[in-house]
Amino acid sequence: PPTAATSAAILVAAADSVLAGSNTAFSLNRYIDRPDVGEAGSMRDMAERRSRHGHGHANVVPFGAGAGGGLQHGEHDQEKVKEKKLDMSGLSMDTIPHLTTSLGHITTLDLSNNNLESIPESMIARLLNVVVLDVRSNQLKSLPNSIGCLSKLRVLNVSGNLLQSLPATIEECRALEELNANFNQLTRLPDTLGFELHSLRRLSVNSNKLTSLPFSTSHMTALRALDARLNCIRALPEGLENLVNLEVLNVSQNFHFLRELPYGLGLLTSLRELDISYNSISVLPDSMGCLAKLNKFSAVGNPLVCPPMDIVEQSLDAMRTYLSSRMNGTGVNAKKKKGWLPRMVKYNTFSARMTPGRKSAHDNSEGFSMSDYHSLNGSASPGFLSMLSPRRLFSPRRDSPKHH
Repeated sequence: PPTAATSAAILVAAADSVLAGSNTAFSLNRYIDRPDVGEAGSMRDMAERRSRHGHGHANVVPFGAGAGGGLQHGEHDQEKVKEKKLDMSGLSMDTIPHLTTSLGHITTLDLSNNNLESIPESMIARLLNVVVLDVRSNQLKSLPNSIGCLSKLRVLNVSGNLLQSLPATIEECRALEELNANFNQLTRLPDTLGFELHSLRRLSVNSNKLTSLPFSTSHMTALRALDARLNCIRALPEGLENLVNLEVLNVSQNFHFLRELPYGLGLLTSLRELDISYNSISVLPDSMGCLAKLNKFSAVGNPLVCPPMDIVEQSLDAMRTYLSSRMNGTGVNAKKKKGWLPRMVKYNTFSARMTPGRKSAHDNSEGFSMSDYHSLNGSASPGFLSMLSPRRLFSPRRDSPKHH
């Protein structure tokens, strides 16, 4: 295998080759995997490969094949010609050699399947035009804060590392459309992630240690796929119904942590696939009866009571019908609710002569009758002073008073 010095030289030469105008994807595996080729041989092979691509072929246009290479659409293909990919994957690198050449024209950087424990802040800051950054399957414990400088980044893959958190500066990557952070040790995501990443279409964070999703998730209105399985999630965020474009939702295998689903889940009008298997959910929200586009659903491994598992296993239509009938109060087991109006009429609440209160001594109806109050006529006379006692004033009359 090549020495560290040879590998470093090849890396620098690779960047030079890509940036000098070869206009093609460049992989270092071709040279690193050949122990019989030294540094000089590698450089010679690169020159020959560069020369071959200079002439191009009419039917091959990978990342642009130069002028006269069979381009059919002017402006679109001119943009393709400018795309440059630097592939440094699978080299068993522990560190990234310092590259002195400019990285400003790199659009795709692949550092996957190495042994990298860190990525230099300065290197990331120089990738001003990178669109795809792949650092999966390394030993990364953190990402550089300078990742926030990647204003054109659309795809970020950090799966298969040792990350416990993502830098808050990732919110500055406002062009990001796909974030893949599976198989890490994430315990939380930035709380305000959804406030800035309005273009995010796919968020995949399965196989981590997340106990919740950020409350700002409901602001990711462009999101189409959310994968949060194999975590420790206890509840889904409020406002889930705002994800009007969400088509795929997987929150399976959160086991005993996830016990209920929010009512807003049934308001995801675009949802086509839903997997809630292997959780501790006993009741599905009635609103799920409104998921008209749902065509794939799995709830195995849950202690479902409502609807019963036999109905769920029967068909999606049977489940929707069951939940819709519960929501409309027309189900077999739906309890008849008593309205408040009949009860108020029963107790003469709307009667002009009755007021709610105590029961009259000589009347079986409930409440006080205005005629039950004792008249205070002549109360100024000394003979009737006893009539002013509180007991007499606030008690219904039992017998007519005798006047002498």
